[in-house]
Amino acid sequence: MPIYPLYALLFTSTGLSIAQVSALFAIWSAVAVLTEVPSGALADRFSRRGCLVAAGVLQAVGYSAWVLLPGFAGFAVGFVLWGCGGSLVTGALEALLYDGLVAVGAEDQYARVNGWVTAMELVAQFPAALAATLLFAAGGFPLAGWVSVGTCLVAAVLAARLPEPPRVDADDEPGYLETLRAGVAEAAGAPAVRAVLVAAAVLGAFDVVEEYFPLLLADWGVPTAFVPLADLPIVLAGVAGAALAGAAARLPPWALGAGLTVAMLLLGGAGLAGHPAGIAAVAVFYGGYRAVLVVVDARLQERITSRSRATVTSVASLGTELATFGLYAAWAVGGAPLLAACGLLIAVALPLLLRERPGAGSGAPGGRYPHGEESARPVGDA
Repeated sequence: MPIYPLYALLFTSTGLSIAQVSALFAIWSAVAVLTEVPSGALADRFSRRGCLVAAGVLQAVGYSAWVLLPGFAGFAVGFVLWGCGGSLVTGALEALLYDGLVAVGAEDQYARVNGWVTAMELVAQFPAALAATLLFAAGGFPLAGWVSVGTCLVAAVLAARLPEPPRVDADDEPGYLETLRAGVAEAAGAPAVRAVLVAAAVLGAFDVVEEYFPLLLADWGVPTAFVPLADLPIVLAGVAGAALAGAAARLPPWALGAGLTVAMLLLGGAGLAGHPAGIAAVAVFYGGYRAVLVVVDARLQERITSRSRATVTSVASLGTELATFGLYAAWAVGGAPLLAACGLLIAVALPLLLRERPGAGSGAPGGRYPHGEESARPVGDA
């Protein structure tokens, strides 16, 4: 999104103080926390595809508010809409992808496919940064904002064309509150789901380290003008790690835990060394971390057996949002070494959290979609 690298500068250019900008970020975070799980239930009860479409529209309206009402109130409205839109995507996207693969008997490919989706999300940062530079030079913040609005609307149109497996018992669908309760109950009460959900929630929070990469590089003596270039190998390593998640999914839990342990040790060691050569270690960390993160999400999807797949996934995302605050504090106190030490805890626990448990489900959608003749029908025919 072209406006993404520029929005903090947009805020300060209108005269907002750092405290006001922080307040905007707090509003954004609060909206995400409050709407995360309820939006997952919306996707389960009504339409995962519809939630993705609505998310694009809400984000487009939010950016429009930034351009048309450049001030604290307009920015706050934009963040509220963006926060709601982001929550609609979380859970709905994973559920739509997994159940679509189930419908064609290819659920074992989820880690590979979702890994490539994650990789493309990281790759998109590069053209977005270039577009931001060119658009700002041509028309300032307004042009970057309006192009971002258009991008969101195009994404909504494309999302409307995504195939969604049909509901086979639409007349007997539970209500919204029942769907919400069922998802929360499975997330909290099913041991096989709960263990992997904890792993996914905590591990997902470590993605905050990406926000600190430029600061690390600057602290290690990399000139400011070269920080974006020096950051490039780290991001590319993340792309490679996500793309290789399909292969990593074949590893046993102990191997995933061992790989994550090595990754965290590399991050901590690079932080302690404080030398530009640590870029290579951080790159290997980020690639390994991204691969394990995608695999853990796949394990979570495999364990969910109810209709409330998006709700359960949203509970994990809520856990990630909350755990993120703790990791921000860890970085503020001890930087990369302390963050890596926290990561070692989840790495050691990972084999236990991912182990197979009696009664663990196969990941089928709990009767929501048919098996046999209907499930063999191509998703695109839905």
